[in-house]
Amino acid sequence: MPELPEVETVRAGLERLIIPSTVEGVDVVDVRGLRPTGGPEEAKLFETTLTGRQLTAIERRGKYLWFVLDDGMAMLAHLGMSGQFRVVGRQISHHRHTRVVIRLGDGRDLRFLDQRTFGGLAVVPLIDGVPEPVSHIAPDPFESCFDIDEVARRLRARRSTIKRSLLDQTLVSGIGNIYADETLWRVRRHPETPCSRLSQRKAVELLETAREVMAESIAQGGTSFDSLYVNVNGESGYFDRTLDVYGRQGKACRRCGSFIVRESFANRSSHRCPKCQRLRG
Repeated sequence: MPELPEVETVRAGLERLIIPSTVEGVDVVDVRGLRPTGGPEEAKLFETTLTGRQLTAIERRGKYLWFVLDDGMAMLAHLGMSGQFRVVGRQISHHRHTRVVIRLGDGRDLRFLDQRTFGGLAVVPLIDGVPEPVSHIAPDPFESCFDIDEVARRLRARRSTIKRSLLDQTLVSGIGNIYADETLWRVRRHPETPCSRLSQRKAVELLETAREVMAESIAQGGTSFDSLYVNVNGESGYFDRTLDVYGRQGKACRRCGSFIVRESFANRSSHRCPKCQRLRG
C-alpha cells in the first residue's frame, strides 16, 4: 500500500505536469475505478460533473490526494494497492488496467490505472479545504496545522503501544508499516513499547524522526518493491535501497551487526533489530 511519501511523489509529479488544466471530457472505462463503485448512472454523473471544470491545484493529506476544482469541489483519489496515474498523448493506446480517462484541453489524457481495483476516484465537496470523506483523518507531519507537541501529548496518553499508535490515522496520518518500522529502528524502540513510557521529549523525537524518514523517502521518489507502486508515467522510487529494517529480515543490522528479525504484527509484519530495539522494563 503506498504511504505518504509515495502519494506525495505522485502528487508533486502530477502538479508539475497538469496544473492548471481544463477537463475537456471524461470516460469511465470501468466503474471499478470509482468510489463507491456504481453502475452506468454513477459513471455518467462522474463524467458530466467533471467535464468543463478546471483543475487548479493538487493537495494531499496522509495517503489521500485530491484535485481541486474551480467550483469548490474536488476529485478525491485513493491509490489503494496499485492505483497509478499516467499523463499521455491521446493517441497512446489504453493500458489494459485503465479505469478512468480524463481528457485535458491541451490534447493529453490523465489516465487512472488500477490493477487490483482497491483504489478509486470520486467527486466530493470540500470542507475547510479538505474533502469531506477525509475530514476524519488527522493532519500529517508535513502540514502547517500539524501541532507536534499536542500530538505527542495525545500519543503519550494512549493505552496502547507506539507502533499501533503511529499507524492510527486518527492520531497522525500518512505513516504506514514501512515508515513506522524505519522510524522505530532509528529511535531504538521496540514496537510494543507502551506509549505511556515515553516522556514528552521522546514522543516529540519519535514524531520528528518519522517526518525525517518520510522526507528522505520523498527526496528519493518513494519506496518501490515491485511494479504496483510507480510515480507518474511508470517511474519507480528507490528509497527501498536505503531501508534499514523493513524487508531486511535475516540481514545484518547496519548499526550493530545483529540479524534483523521479522515478527507477526496485527495481520502484517514488524521488522526490528533484536539488540538495538529491545523491549525495556
